[in-house]
Amino acid sequence: MTTTNRSVLYVKDICYIALFTALIAILAQISIPLPGGVPLTLQTFAVPLAGLVLGSKRGTIATVVYVLLGAVGVPVFANFTGGLGIVLGMTGGFIVSFPLMALLAGFGVKKTVKSPFLWLWLVLGAVVNYAVGTVWFIVVAKSNLATALTACVVPFIPTAILKIILAGFFGTMLRGVLIKANLLDFGKKENRNVL
Repeated sequence: MTTTNRSVLYVKDICYIALFTALIAILAQISIPLPGGVPLTLQTFAVPLAGLVLGSKRGTIATVVYVLLGAVGVPVFANFTGGLGIVLGMTGGFIVSFPLMALLAGFGVKKTVKSPFLWLWLVLGAVVNYAVGTVWFIVVAKSNLATALTACVVPFIPTAILKIILAGFFGTMLRGVLIKANLLDFGKKENRNVL
């Protein structure tokens, strides 16, 4: 069966989306609790990685599926937690901004994996994640800006820089390898199983 509708998801696309949803859930379990209530996790490494490897559309879908799974109670969030209470809690802003983070990372590789603007998109994704997470924390915790920055931003700056570098390096490398091996062929017109 062939199709010219570019918005169609193919079976291969769905498998990649499921794979990266699972990867985000797995890396979320690598979590270090911090005194401010916001844990240090590898979710913010996995989310831009999904956008870089899968592109903006499929990477965003993978993170939306992850957030929805957690929201309905599947224990995919840090420390094997899940439920709407986590999403609506103090750290919920970070979680709900994951799709935006993946979307922005995906924009960085839209034209080519060697885009000079890749790093700008990754940094912008991290800034959006921190901004939404911090504002959410202020509202839910009834906190002031100084306390929120101390709990949500300052302790994470060094690791955020490291995660951006690692996600950019591994994401573009993995995407390039998969494209070269003809395993990542999003957008090609060919006979494939369609859903």
